[in-house]
Amino acid sequence: MAEQIETGCCIAGGGPAGMMLGYLLARQGIDVTVLEKHDDFLRDFRGDTVHPSTMQVLHELGLLEAFLERPHERTEKVSLYLEGKPYKIVDFRYLPVEARYVAFMPQWEFLDFLADEARKLPNFRLMMSTGADELLVDEGRVCGVWATSGEMTYEIHAPLVVAADGRASTLREAAGLALEEKGAPIDVLWFRLPRQFEEGGNQSLGYARAGGFLVTINRGDYWQCALIIEKGCEAGMRAAGVEAFRSRVARIAPHLQGAVEAVTSLDEVKSLDVQVSRLNCWWREGFLAIGDAAHAMSPVGGVGINLALQDAVAAARILEADLKAGSVRHETLEAVQKRREWPARITQSAQIFAHERILTPALKANGMLKPPLFVKLLNAVPMLRRLPARAIGLGPRPEHWQGD
Repeated sequence: MAEQIETGCCIAGGGPAGMMLGYLLARQGIDVTVLEKHDDFLRDFRGDTVHPSTMQVLHELGLLEAFLERPHERTEKVSLYLEGKPYKIVDFRYLPVEARYVAFMPQWEFLDFLADEARKLPNFRLMMSTGADELLVDEGRVCGVWATSGEMTYEIHAPLVVAADGRASTLREAAGLALEEKGAPIDVLWFRLPRQFEEGGNQSLGYARAGGFLVTINRGDYWQCALIIEKGCEAGMRAAGVEAFRSRVARIAPHLQGAVEAVTSLDEVKSLDVQVSRLNCWWREGFLAIGDAAHAMSPVGGVGINLALQDAVAAARILEADLKAGSVRHETLEAVQKRREWPARITQSAQIFAHERILTPALKANGMLKPPLFVKLLNAVPMLRRLPARAIGLGPRPEHWQGD
């Protein structure tokens, strides 16, 4: 027999969007239950970039100082090495926020931090190793979920169910919401390389040569690396073996030739199937999707985690009155989508532009790459680097927390 639970809001997914929304709702005095299907947050090669917009919200919540005590690395500027020549393209140091840099923090650290803060609140419940399997529906309105944890089954009733369970959302499909695929011509291979502190300084960098694009993210004693490849090419690369993989990386970034020898097997190289997709409608009666469940982002710009967190901030603010009243109107759910759909669409359009006009031409190129005009301008005029810093670091329509 299922154990019955009553809660003010049930959130499926303990990722950035789900944990932030759960914390904010509990902070507002709303009884909230977050379901996370894994028994911990320790998954590697997840979105680890915490942008200035997110840290500004943490500052407004009074959490930034404690957050920055967690292990992290900071990047104030971003450069691109194009055919071996450096071009300075982004400078975050002039943004009108408290933290003028990108913080690179393992996502499990960020999620542990949010969970620790949320557990201090008496009306917050986090159920680990618990997956939301099916929706409870009464006369067409979602009124809760069926969830399982090992051999335990839970019947959880709530005025609102929020799907924050990622791009492969189980509940989004169960709710019957139609997903629009925008397509992506690239995939990403993630791996680690040991970092020599005299190599590349402490800033995260991009490297581009004809036929290849590599991003290196400073992780202290190692680089987290992202090799961009054409979609559909992974099987061929793996079949070519680890020596060919190491040669490819060394050709794009020659100074990593020694470090890449640390990759002894392609089992150490993890793949990300890049998707760009979004829902046309994020909600139905009693149900709302946010974050990747509503709009899967490309890794371009590292903005996915921050869009998801911004969704959570806006949703917590907009939903507060209805959740406290115990019934969420469809107009309120529409308001959440209206607030956050435009930033998601704008960001995805910019990512698709980068796929089609920058990454794909570089991957298909035979001769030496030439720097686009905008790269030349950013490198030549320091003040112009503030524009991509604002676009990446703050994004369109950044959210703020104004009250408790």
